[in-house]
Amino acid sequence: MNLSLKQLAIYTSLLTIGGGVGIVGSQYWLQQERSQILKEPPTLLAPVASNTKPSTVAAIPQSANPNFIAQAVQKVGPSVVRIDSARRISNELPEAFRNPFFRRFFGDDSPAPRERVERGTGSGFILSTDGRILTNAHVVSGTDTVEVTLKDGRTFEGRVVGSDAVTDVAVVKIDSKDLPTVKMGRSEGLIPGQWAIAIGNPLGLDNTVTAGIISAIGRSSSQVGVPDKRVNFIQTDAAINPGNSGGPLLNDRGEVIGVNTAIRADAQGLGFAIPIETAQRIANQLFTKGKVDHPYLGIQMVDLTPAIRKEINENQDFKVKINQNEGVLIVRVMEDSPADEAGVQQGDVIQKVAGKAVKTAEQVQSIVEVSRIGAELSLEIVRNGQPQQIRVKPGVFPTRN
Repeated sequence: MNLSLKQLAIYTSLLTIGGGVGIVGSQYWLQQERSQILKEPPTLLAPVASNTKPSTVAAIPQSANPNFIAQAVQKVGPSVVRIDSARRISNELPEAFRNPFFRRFFGDDSPAPRERVERGTGSGFILSTDGRILTNAHVVSGTDTVEVTLKDGRTFEGRVVGSDAVTDVAVVKIDSKDLPTVKMGRSEGLIPGQWAIAIGNPLGLDNTVTAGIISAIGRSSSQVGVPDKRVNFIQTDAAINPGNSGGPLLNDRGEVIGVNTAIRADAQGLGFAIPIETAQRIANQLFTKGKVDHPYLGIQMVDLTPAIRKEINENQDFKVKINQNEGVLIVRVMEDSPADEAGVQQGDVIQKVAGKAVKTAEQVQSIVEVSRIGAELSLEIVRNGQPQQIRVKPGVFPTRN
């Protein structure tokens, strides 16, 4: 609040006089300062005479939503659910009891493999009034049914419709009607420093709200430390702990911009979220087909730098000499893969994919991920110093059974 010297003198006088005017003035000033921070208009107090006793000062009640965080939570909170899962895990016998020599002595009295039930808790949010729910794949891993608890206390048996370990997205269906739903936003165009609000059930503490900012965008799976995933994560300093996984990350308008995931147990002060566009695309396929087919070329890549170029050229196992300092170098082509069938070779340096210039392996992967399986994808490469164009048809990413 900027005050002129005259205004400051009057304001100070009011405070030193005491009585109702001083109290009202100080309360109004504090509310105005807080309102500037939270982008809310100040709540005006009823004016009183200077001779009114402090005990008789009456204030107009404040809004039930004193700031945008509370407003966002009140809007989205009823759509956030707790997901309790249980999976049976068999403990193998110690090696000694599996040895035929020892089984000669114990026979049928040898201990049987023990089975235990592992329980977990995560979060999710409701996409449709008929009970479609989005969550993380690792929240429902190893089970076909889960227990879903709404904020109002109602519980439902949830059916796991589909799960995709590559993006860590899963969908669950409960049988109900007229359920509260979230409002979708966009993660595209996010800028570090914008507000971020996380809702979930961390450590079993239901309906917990944390807030912070967007710390970074476009964090690759390798940067986050999960190279087996195909996601460019949103990074936030809003606290995300075990149990938050699958809950929504919101913007300051209460719109979902990501799916929280506690994917790094050692990430103190940092949280990560799957962009909502990625999560929606995967969820739609899971609800439609029960699975997701990811496009696949069958190449291993590395970002070229002068240091990488020198290291590779000194490696006797690498048969091709590299003459460039930037681009995406193909270090391996999988046998019988789409890239192999199209004629891609070790040592090729990718310059463009689908007409878009690329400098990192993550950029190549992002373009391939949204391509169509079986449809031609153009690669502009440099081979032995000569530019070439290759057309490759992405196949289905092989999954491990």
